[in-house]
This record gives sequence, C-alpha cells and structure tokens, in this order.
Amino acid sequence: QVQLVESGGGLVQAGASLRLSCVASGRTFSRYAMGWFRQAPGKEREFVVAIGWSGNTYYEDSVKGRFTISRDNAKNAVYLQMNSLKPEDTAVYYCAAKYGSAVYKAPAYEYWGQGTQVTVSS
Repeated sequence: QVQLVESGGGLVQAGASLRLSCVASGRTFSRYAMGWFRQAPGKEREFVVAIGWSGNTYYEDSVKGRFTISRDNAKNAVYLQMNSLKPEDTAVYYCAAKYGSAVYKAPAYEYWGQGTQVTVSS
C-alpha cells in the first residue's frame, strides 16, 4: 500500500511559478513510476507529466518547457516545478503512483493523492 500526500498548490497570477510536492509512504518508492495529472472543472482528468523509477520523463505537449518533474528517492518525494503558469493550467493536480514503468494513462496508476488546487489568474 502506498499513500500519497500532495502540497504546494495555491493562487497565483499568470506568469508566476509554483512547486508541487508529493510525498509517498512505503519502502519501495524507488521502484514506482510517479505521475502528475490534473482535472479542471467540467473536464476529464488529464495527464501532465510522469517520471519512471530510472528517471526517464514524459511530458504532455502543453507543459513542455514550462513544467519540470523530479524525484528524490531518499525522501520518497516527487516534485513538479511549474513555471510561466497560464490560466489554462488552473486545475486540481493529483499525484499518482504505479509499480514499474511510467505511462501516461491514468487507469494504469494504482495509487492517488487527494489533490491540490492550482489557480492561475489572468
């Protein structure tokens, strides 16, 4: 069992930065792929970025060059640095974990955090 706790969301203006954190319980964190997904009001949950246990990363096209995912296995943590935020980035951001390789499909992820709200004003 893995429990995930996100933090770092907030209300910012367009162009600002935020750093989301996700801390996981469990002793085998290093073998899990971690993903960030987001869900805006009235929309389906969508893939944002993922990082495999080996450090390989996958980004959704709209966040490439603005968002950076990283992980610290010693701290059981994964981070999402979000720069140049846009109003369309407004959503609840969820951290997710799956054993094995990183993928972009939400159903493949076994564990989910409670989400953290990111609101970007224009």
